[in-house]
Amino acid sequence: MIKTKVLAALVLTQAVFAQSILEGDRSVPVEAQNGMVVTSHYLATNEALKVLKNGGNAIDAAVTTAFALAVTQPRSGNIGGGGFMLVSNDKTDSVVAIDYREKAPALAYKDMFLDADKNVDKKLSRFSHKSAGVPGTVAGLALALKNYGTISLQDALAPAIKLAVEGFVITPRFYKGVLSKEKRLKRFKASENVFFKKDGSAYQVGEVFKQPDLAKTLKRISKYGAQEFYTGETAKLIVADMEKNDGMITMEDLKNYKPSIRKPVHGTYRGYDIYSMSPPSSGGAHVVEILNMMENFDIKAMGHNSADTLHVMAESMKRAYVDRAEYLGDTDFVKVPLKGLTSKKYAKDLVSTFTSKATSSKDLRAGKPAGYESDETTHFSIADKFGNVVSNTYTINFSYGSGIVVNKAGFLLNNEMDDFSAKPGVPNAYGLIGGAANKIEPNKRMLSSMSPTIVKKDGKNFLATGSPGGSRIITTTLQVISNVIDHNLNILAAVSAPRIHHQWLPDEIRIEEGLSPDTIKLLEAKGHKIVQKKAMGAIQSIMIKDGKFYGGADPRRSTSSAKGF
Repeated sequence: MIKTKVLAALVLTQAVFAQSILEGDRSVPVEAQNGMVVTSHYLATNEALKVLKNGGNAIDAAVTTAFALAVTQPRSGNIGGGGFMLVSNDKTDSVVAIDYREKAPALAYKDMFLDADKNVDKKLSRFSHKSAGVPGTVAGLALALKNYGTISLQDALAPAIKLAVEGFVITPRFYKGVLSKEKRLKRFKASENVFFKKDGSAYQVGEVFKQPDLAKTLKRISKYGAQEFYTGETAKLIVADMEKNDGMITMEDLKNYKPSIRKPVHGTYRGYDIYSMSPPSSGGAHVVEILNMMENFDIKAMGHNSADTLHVMAESMKRAYVDRAEYLGDTDFVKVPLKGLTSKKYAKDLVSTFTSKATSSKDLRAGKPAGYESDETTHFSIADKFGNVVSNTYTINFSYGSGIVVNKAGFLLNNEMDDFSAKPGVPNAYGLIGGAANKIEPNKRMLSSMSPTIVKKDGKNFLATGSPGGSRIITTTLQVISNVIDHNLNILAAVSAPRIHHQWLPDEIRIEEGLSPDTIKLLEAKGHKIVQKKAMGAIQSIMIKDGKFYGGADPRRSTSSAKGF
């Protein structure tokens, strides 16, 4: 009885502490002298901050964060998915991009998701074992730590293992998220066993959530290294699950998976250097392309979120998304005209087609540049006192991915195969149109919108940012950059301001709550169709200015947290 009372008191204390974290002061940016961590979950922020305080660098803290999020935020944090990381160092003035995006299995083929009538079978492409690409997260994080970190993989995994073994207090967001996907998660017994009690009911807010199978998987990786995931017991569990459920991933696929070091996309905007992710992400190319178009207008004079500013943004966005459909894909398989797409001249050519009225999307076609993920993606940004900055975005695509937990391994599989063009010209789950450049091919990486971005001024790190949000990642990221550079907003104000989105098709400006009714009327008078929907993205950002770090955690995600020291 005494033990039960003590446990109950501990749970209550944890719950109150968690709520106090979530209800902290979000009116001003968090300021610090020695380093900053901004993530989508306060427990991951806490663990990353410990790493920095103990003398670790931003890469050490980033890998620790990523594994911690795989435990505390399984709907988007992951070891069963993939992503992209940018690492920048002030002293060397270098920015590198780590591509650990998932790959199509070797057995994949172009029409694998088409039914007998040649229509896309959405259930097959999104909620089956065939929807999973070969996961890259474990290999990517291990590569980042080996090349740029200072701590061991065992040390980086230790907090995640502890969280999986001992559990953590369920927040309202976690509880609501599981309930919203109950039907999907109960399709497979392994998923139901992880997310629901033995009687089938959901874990309640304030209760402790433990993940013993995931803990065992993390312990195996800690003991044997990252390759355990790809060649050891974990790999065998993945393949057994695939074979039992008509999936495609084989031991050879896992064994052959390798992350890649890539050169980031680079552009400039009003004297600032913009570095963002290169293909197979479309994010970097189109963040730069849109900013290049916007640079032809005096956005500051037009005013923040004025009708004229939003008109220019929307016209720029829709033209970039036309190009995305036409040109973007995995550069290991197709030629992508990156230099042309990100050139200032090409932007001027596109801007020459702007008028004071909205251009109809049906009248837009891809331009001629010279030469050749989930709503529940999660992003974090970390900066240290040594001049390192990390901007990382990773995902399993949908909220809870395919909804399929690998039996006895405890983690969710991604459903990233839906990010390929299952049938060119047919929209994916985010309404994005894809072309032949992004068709399904064996061992190919699917196109992504993830846009981890680092902005530098005079060779020094200035801004680290990035967001979840599927097709809206690109537009969310560029608006925060513009809010800071064009309108001199502090980082929290830049992150919190209402956002818009246009992706060519459907032909509409999607807006968040908060825009002036007068502004909406003026946009409609210009010929834009305006549709208000739920909040977009959850962008976690850091600004470095005058030797100080400023953290802006997006209030759109209740568990977001910024901490420095």
